[in-house]
Amino acid sequence: MAFVYPLSQTKAETIEQLQARIEERNDRLKSIEKEIAEYESALAEVGAERSTLEVAIRGLELERKKINADITYTENQIAHADLEIDKLTLEINDAERKIINSRAAVGEILRKMSESDQESLVEVFLGYNNLAEFWSQIDDLDTVRNSMREKVQKLTALNTVLRSKKTDETFKKTELESLKNQYSGQQAVLSENKKEKNLLLQNTKSEEATYQTLLQQKVSAQETLLAEVQEIESQIQFILDPNKIPSPGTAVFRWPLDNNIITQRFGYTRFAMQSGAYKNNVHNGMDLGTPVGTKLYAPLSGTVRAAGNTDLVPGCYSWGKWILVDHPNGLSTLFAHLSHIGVDSGQSVSTGQVIGFTGNTGYSTGPHLHFTVYISEAVTVQQFSKFKAVTSCGSALSPFSSIDGYLDPLDYLSPL
Repeated sequence: MAFVYPLSQTKAETIEQLQARIEERNDRLKSIEKEIAEYESALAEVGAERSTLEVAIRGLELERKKINADITYTENQIAHADLEIDKLTLEINDAERKIINSRAAVGEILRKMSESDQESLVEVFLGYNNLAEFWSQIDDLDTVRNSMREKVQKLTALNTVLRSKKTDETFKKTELESLKNQYSGQQAVLSENKKEKNLLLQNTKSEEATYQTLLQQKVSAQETLLAEVQEIESQIQFILDPNKIPSPGTAVFRWPLDNNIITQRFGYTRFAMQSGAYKNNVHNGMDLGTPVGTKLYAPLSGTVRAAGNTDLVPGCYSWGKWILVDHPNGLSTLFAHLSHIGVDSGQSVSTGQVIGFTGNTGYSTGPHLHFTVYISEAVTVQQFSKFKAVTSCGSALSPFSSIDGYLDPLDYLSPL
């Protein structure tokens, strides 16, 4: 936490010393960035499909190392922000001290000018024995007035600097708070990674055959659930008023990740048509391949309508951890298969705010982000059991929409 250094503190670091430490921290951040990139490259080689137990375990171990590197990076960002706040605090103290000194100097000049203004020019002239002394006094008064002008200009500039530094300090403190929240989220992701590995080893007893059996059971259960959802959503009625949403081709959203790699598009994709997963039906969003623990950004300001975790109901192979955000333009966005949810229902979010971390929860054949765009009026959040008395997901909450309420995310994003 930043604090104001007392002006009399002799052992306090100077602004120059703090700047040097900030530059050292920048070098450390660049080094960690390279380490993270190496882990991401290794994870890409492992492949998205967890087709064997060995590959799944190796992927989880790489994810753990990458998440640890992410945490170290955030720790250094926090230290960097602390140093910058301390530097700004010193600069603010310095500016305030200069302002106090400048105000005192201006006050002294005003006092002298006030004394001279109490006498008329004639009285001043009669008070001198010769003309040379009189003109010297006049010159002195002009000098005082010019000095006064310079002091006032300097004081004005110092006040401008002070306001700017205080604004920067407020921004840095907000950034610091955001980094601390991010750090907490990354710690939660790391904890989930350890749990997932332990659970996988426990359930499979390190046997490949057992792993394949569990994998097939998961695929079968997900296909059953998908059929249930499609039946539910085919019965939801919705009439679109195109005047209530942006026109397709309008880039109203920023991309939700730093590095966006499309692994499956919206609509009748090759995967949807050839695999059994979607039974030749539309893929209701867009998948972005990314390692577990990647920062997820709000694509636009809005309000979190709901967030949930279908994994809390055993055997519910659905969205896993998900977030639904309503935006002021009549659209809503869903983010699914997350490893950590960083926001609460009803919370306001701003464009570019970190709202969670990507993962591999729910029914997911590999780490990725599922990104859906809805017409806000078409989507509702309900328990599965509200629509079907018998369902594998029971009380789990999930977004449901009329088929006509789904939109192609690429229609509202800028080109990559």
